[in-house]
This record gives sequence, C-alpha cells and structure tokens, in this order.
Amino acid sequence: MSTPTVVWTEIPVTDLGAASVFYAKVFGYQMTRQEGDPNPRVDFGFDGIGGHLYPGTPARDCGPTIHLCVPDTVEATATRCADAGGTVLGPVIDIPPGRFQYATDPDGNSLGLFQPRAT
Repeated sequence: MSTPTVVWTEIPVTDLGAASVFYAKVFGYQMTRQEGDPNPRVDFGFDGIGGHLYPGTPARDCGPTIHLCVPDTVEATATRCADAGGTVLGPVIDIPPGRFQYATDPDGNSLGLFQPRAT
C-alpha cells in the first residue's frame, strides 16, 4: 500500500500576473514564470516541486481546497491575504497536526492557511 501524498497542485487563475503577486505577498513564495509548456505557468518557486498557477477557469464554490503552509502564523497570513485582495472565511480551526483558516484567493479558489503544530 502506498502512502497518500499530494504530489502537485495546479491552481487555475484568470490573471497570471496578478495571481503571482497575490501568492508571493501572502505566502512569501518566490514565483517563477515558465513559458516552455503548452501554457505559461508560474511555479511556487520550489525548484518546480509543489505546484503552480496556470491560466484557467477557477471552480467557483465547488472546487477543492488547497491547504498551503504559512510562513509564520495563521493570523499574520490571514491579514496579508485580506490586504492582497483575498477573502478570509470563518475562525481559526485547531486540528491535531496544527491549525488553519479558510480563505479564497482573488479568483475565488479555496485555500487553507495552514500552520503546523510546533514540535
């Protein structure tokens, strides 16, 4: 039996440039634009591992939630998210591996702002 592991995330956005700025501001990612594939994309800056943004149509109110680790705290990231044009939804939720808060990016993609529990 294999371990369930998310290998790659693709987030559809309507404006690749604006979305790149949003994710860089909120999560501190060093966004890297790639032009060599069938469509342009912007990688999250992890040497091509983890995920990217691509020009597409976001799944409004029915798409999956992508939980991304925050660079500091849920609260600080939620503030940056709102300041960058996203929407923060509901309270911070505590779960055994950490805590998170739901949000959406400016295109309406569902995000989880995840802070792992300190070890």
